[in-house]
Amino acid sequence: MKKILIVISRYNRTNSLLNSAKDALKNKKIKWSIIRVNGSFEIPVVISRNIKKFDAFVALGIIIKGETPNFNFISQSITNGLINLSILSKKPIGNGILTCLKPKQINKRINKGAEAVEAVIDVLYPKKK
Repeated sequence: MKKILIVISRYNRTNSLLNSAKDALKNKKIKWSIIRVNGSFEIPVVISRNIKKFDAFVALGIIIKGETPNFNFISQSITNGLINLSILSKKPIGNGILTCLKPKQINKRINKGAEAVEAVIDVLYPKKK
């Protein structure tokens, strides 16, 4: 049985993202665990520490642009970290980290948790044509 680790940021009220991901997993024959971290920047290192214990990962978080360029640096660093981990480990990592310019954009994208799960499942169980 496949095992997925969901790593989720506590910052910016991410529970709806988590609920979306859990709903997508409930009917699958996949076990999952959850680790909460302070912010999205910590997600890649936690995945890295657990890379051998799980078959796939889902990263969930919300980053909202402020008035400094930090948003761009953090978002790009996380994306680079996740793709590098995925390629080097040959394990899928679903990126459900929202990068929003304004808080009101969050509600329109809250289903990204489920979309990240579906992306991982597509890699774990590729459909043959």
